[in-house]
Amino acid sequence: MLRLIRNENMKIYRRPRTWILLILLIGIVAFGTYQIHKFAPANPDWKQELTQQNTEYENNLKDNPSKEARDYYEEHLKINEYRLEHDIAPPDGTVWGSVLEMSDLIILVTIFTVVIAADAVAGEFSQGTAKLLLIRPHSRAKVLLSKYLSAFQFSLLLLLVLLGASYGFGGLFNGFDGTTLPYVYAAGDGTVHELSMLPHILTVYGMSCISLLMTVTLAFMISTVFRSSSLAIALSMAVLLLSSTAIHLLKGYWWIKYYLFANTDLTVYLDGTPLRGDMTLTFSILVLVGYFVVMNVLSWTIFTKRDVAA
Repeated sequence: MLRLIRNENMKIYRRPRTWILLILLIGIVAFGTYQIHKFAPANPDWKQELTQQNTEYENNLKDNPSKEARDYYEEHLKINEYRLEHDIAPPDGTVWGSVLEMSDLIILVTIFTVVIAADAVAGEFSQGTAKLLLIRPHSRAKVLLSKYLSAFQFSLLLLLVLLGASYGFGGLFNGFDGTTLPYVYAAGDGTVHELSMLPHILTVYGMSCISLLMTVTLAFMISTVFRSSSLAIALSMAVLLLSSTAIHLLKGYWWIKYYLFANTDLTVYLDGTPLRGDMTLTFSILVLVGYFVVMNVLSWTIFTKRDVAA
């Protein structure tokens, strides 16, 4: 099994496309971090800014907003008051602020991994190497699993590059003085707590990876079923990029909570703002597990049963 995974990794990393994607990711992180440093630097008058924010939040609360908006204002009021009382500046314009901002690029990691995953199976058929691969003394299940795992190893590499580059460029442009800043958050009972920033960032990255996992699994399934890497990439990207619009338009319908990408963003449970009030973290995890099992069973079944003599 390890030899199969090693062979698949060799196929990935010997292609110039792979290194182009890695260099492109680093370049985008560098450019994005510089832009944030240039146009949104740390504010030395952050106490005055937070005081002004609190005044705005208090005025907004007087306008009888929705429960969702009221919870948001009350939570941020408490956090701002805690920062002012304990002299804890926001992470904006610091090395950790850059890392958190660049976490949005996980969607780019997803796109790059989809390109690799979509070609993992379909590429063997388009290049005519599938038959040669399957006559080796390994079961089809092991062959498919090795391709699946190697694709996710590539995604982990991209995530490490993203995290490392974000931290490195964030420190280069903003300095490393902000590494001691804690993460300040309001718990469910309304009390405000501090947490080391690194565990919080790892949690954000980890939860954001759920969308990566499900999107790559979807691309892998399409690649296996239709043996077309271009179709797998196109459909996966269409579903990923259009999902937010579809969810926004359909969130009033009860059945939207069963839609795959309505459950992939688990970070909403950190903020206490799920898509619907009847959705919980446990519910979303169960929905994701169901989709994950179905997509993988479909991929394995078709790949192990299909005639590849053509």
